[in-house]
Amino acid sequence: MAAGLSDYLPILLMAVLAVAFAVASLGASALLRPHRPNTPKLSAYESGNDPVRLPGGERFSVKFYVVAMLFIIFDIETIFLFPWAVTFRQLGLFGLVEMAVFIALVFVAYVYIWKKGGLDWSSAPSDLRDEEDDEDPISVAELDEEYLGAR
Repeated sequence: MAAGLSDYLPILLMAVLAVAFAVASLGASALLRPHRPNTPKLSAYESGNDPVRLPGGERFSVKFYVVAMLFIIFDIETIFLFPWAVTFRQLGLFGLVEMAVFIALVFVAYVYIWKKGGLDWSSAPSDLRDEEDDEDPISVAELDEEYLGAR
């Protein structure tokens, strides 16, 4: 038994060295880096543009996040079809029935989401309409000046 475990000693040693190197690198960078915070470094970054908020400090509709989650869920379910398609001939009738049940469940979930209005985009979300509000969006830099003051 001891002879079998000694075969794993190089792997254990490599894992210990990798963890030690990672910890040493993070520790050295924390100790040696310059720490000079300033306003531009502490502000939010949005692809080179000044970050803006919706008028009145509103947030984006949850609907956008729901659609993103639905996309990910259905995308993952589609990924499960690939291994089945690769081994379709070896699985035989059992694999065909199993995948038919899986696709039926995905279809039922799709119809349920459709009936609940999860995919309905006929009306724009109220927090994106700007006809009612004539205010210009507030940038984060303006908010910093207003609430934090000039530093």
